Amino acid sequence: MPVPYPSYTPSGLSWAPQIPEGWQVQRNGRLFSHRVETGYPDLPILEVSLRTGVRVRDMVNGKRKQVMSAKEKYKRAVKGDIAYNMMRMWQGAVGPAPADGLVSPAYVVVKPHAGVNSAYFSYLFRTAAYMQEVNKYSRGIVADRNRLYWESFKQMPSLVPPPGDQNQIVAYLRTYELRSTHLIRHKRELIRLLSELVASIVDRAVRYGVGAQPNLKKSQIDWLGDVPEHWVICRADQVLTPVRKQVKMASLAGQDVFHYSIPVLSKTGDGRAESSTAIDSDKLLISGGELLVSKLNPHKGYVHLSREHPLPIVCSSELVPLMPKKCLPEFAKFVYQCRTVREYLQANARSATRSHSRVDPALISKMVWAWPDIEEQRSIVEYIQNENAPLLNAIEQAKDEIRLVRELCDGQIARVVTGQFDVRTWQPDPEDPITEEDLTALGDDDDNDTTEEETDGDDGHD
Repeated sequence: MPVPYPSYTPSGLSWAPQIPEGWQVQRNGRLFSHRVETGYPDLPILEVSLRTGVRVRDMVNGKRKQVMSAKEKYKRAVKGDIAYNMMRMWQGAVGPAPADGLVSPAYVVVKPHAGVNSAYFSYLFRTAAYMQEVNKYSRGIVADRNRLYWESFKQMPSLVPPPGDQNQIVAYLRTYELRSTHLIRHKRELIRLLSELVASIVDRAVRYGVGAQPNLKKSQIDWLGDVPEHWVICRADQVLTPVRKQVKMASLAGQDVFHYSIPVLSKTGDGRAESSTAIDSDKLLISGGELLVSKLNPHKGYVHLSREHPLPIVCSSELVPLMPKKCLPEFAKFVYQCRTVREYLQANARSATRSHSRVDPALISKMVWAWPDIEEQRSIVEYIQNENAPLLNAIEQAKDEIRLVRELCDGQIARVVTGQFDVRTWQPDPEDPITEEDLTALGDDDDNDTTEEETDGDDGHD
């Protein structure tokens, strides 16, 4: 178990007042030099993850479709260099290059001097305390557009343990991360299995009902298959009215609605509430009570029931609003979330990649389905909610545990790299092999793990 160092000295830094005896405080310009090298179009593309640092981008199987142009303008990063996103280093978009590669022109690449372990400094730079310092040294017109240029980065002070201690800290933290990663993987596998069970319960209930196996009839639709003979086969827009008269936000500029907090529904319909006085003109207003089906990545089943609200609700134009008229809203939501419908919409979506597909709104509203009467819909909804409640609770608990593991890991990293814990006598367990593949499991769960690239090429180099 790590313990404090035997003795400490004042550092002169507010974010790390005491440092171990033998450590130094040096400005980054004494530790790194600026690398600005272009004209290497044959090198692989590197990307910066907010969680795992720099990694080689998978251009074939990656989550994001990327069209590269003008690669000769991209900057070369040599293995061991540190690269950071000028606009998002304050969020942790920084790390050592695992191999020679290319980064966006708007990234900064720095070369470590002798005796500088870039992995240690990558850990240091991603601590909450250091990222707050990044904000102080960044410059920009508005806060969320601030940039940390090289000329400012080199002035920032950093904690510098002796070279041997840097290496030991890195070895300890990589092993600590690995153990955390294994736990996260187990939790993610549990979430996957529980989610499959939830989907199976929904799929069977909305296709065949609940209780005894019903008599079936052929639907004459290949992807739908047989359906209960007493259910009505019809298009969705016969039970769900497409909301066609959507008001563009631009036409409401200056009205009193902007003086209030307006619920904002994102592209995935997650219902986050935000206070907004300047909303993009492509957003739409809805009245509340609509079923909102996302056009994006239909295989994920992003469906949201909007709540009634005294003010209009801002709705992303990537959501398709449908107003239930001859069906229960909850039943319709389960229909669009069931595996059969998700696979049908995904098969007819427009895109080259599964994770960046978009389905035609007309396909969503005109999809054919078999609908039971309202009373049976109510029974099905109640059954699904009762059966899935403990499973959904278990999924949320597993997600909370993942967040807790990450918080504990981040806290341990911060304590070690700032000298609060002494790991110089720590020895690795022979049964703890460390691979880059293991460490990538600490990546974020969503598709936006990697930072968006700015390509204006302005890196403020001297």
